[in-house]
Amino acid sequence: MLKGKGRFTKHIGLPPGSIIYMGQKPEIDPEISYFYYDENNYREVEKYSLEDLEKLDLSTGMHWINIDGIHAEEVIEKIGKKFNFHQLVMEDIVHTGQRPKFEEFDDCFFLIIKMLYNSTRGENIEEEQVSIIFGENYVISFQEKPGDVFDAIRKRIRDTKYRIRRNGADYLAYSLLDAIIDNYYIILESLGDNVELLENEVFSDSNSATIEKIYKMKRKIIQLRKSIWPLREVVSSLTRTENVLLKENNIRFFSDLYDHVIMLIDTIESFRDMVSGLLDIYLSSVSNKMNEVMKVLTIIATIFIPLTFIAGVYGMNFHYMPELSWRWAYFTVLGVMLIVAIVMLIFFKRRKWL
Repeated sequence: MLKGKGRFTKHIGLPPGSIIYMGQKPEIDPEISYFYYDENNYREVEKYSLEDLEKLDLSTGMHWINIDGIHAEEVIEKIGKKFNFHQLVMEDIVHTGQRPKFEEFDDCFFLIIKMLYNSTRGENIEEEQVSIIFGENYVISFQEKPGDVFDAIRKRIRDTKYRIRRNGADYLAYSLLDAIIDNYYIILESLGDNVELLENEVFSDSNSATIEKIYKMKRKIIQLRKSIWPLREVVSSLTRTENVLLKENNIRFFSDLYDHVIMLIDTIESFRDMVSGLLDIYLSSVSNKMNEVMKVLTIIATIFIPLTFIAGVYGMNFHYMPELSWRWAYFTVLGVMLIVAIVMLIFFKRRKWL
């Protein structure tokens, strides 16, 4: 059954651009963090207020605003008005069921991407929608909840020796995308280990629980595929844009990102084929085991057919049967039955039915 079934249908019929959060609302208040930096200066504010945001001057330096918690529609609306975002963009930000996408405007780019995590027990893959908007001198990222894969980027911003301090919004947006996509490799590495273990189980000690594990693995791969496949078009669109917001010397970084996405897709397709093959192998092994059992039972039944016939004939108790007067008749019949069984076994063996 699909997770979250019915949570979107209740919003059918609303006007386009309605800023209504579609997801499970976390029990937290939205938090805004802020980074300002240039080649020589740096400032970080962990809890940034909407009032400070409305007074923000974007004419100089580089600004990174990160919002944790998109369930507060009024906060998203105020930020959208401050930066003059299109109404449909704000609607997409709070609509957590979006597929990865890319939209280009005259003064900014809008991206949606899925950030993936392994669950605490490692049994499931948790996903979170991240929306990124970047324009001249600013990048704004929207996340569903606190916690992300951007700590390495924050560390690089704090240190003047890194390239990020000398580049603009397009390079920061690339760095955010790169961090999310690099985390996919961790998910795929864990998934690859599980596929290998499942493969060993199918070939060695498969049981009724194996089929359930195979289907769980298929669901994980489908989830990954839905999150990663659309990224190919997203990153490809970025490399083809002629917008001046994307500097020519940074396009090569997005091209490298495109190669990473293609590699991820190839890996996912390989895992998909492997799991499909494991399912076929498991079903074939179950069928073969059943055939072996049926072969043994058929051979036993076939051996007993003539024995049952002989026993039936001598079970009629006709008074004039000549063998009834023989002293060794009983043992002779048993001997004949044994000889028949042995001859049939030898025959089956020579025909390689055993």
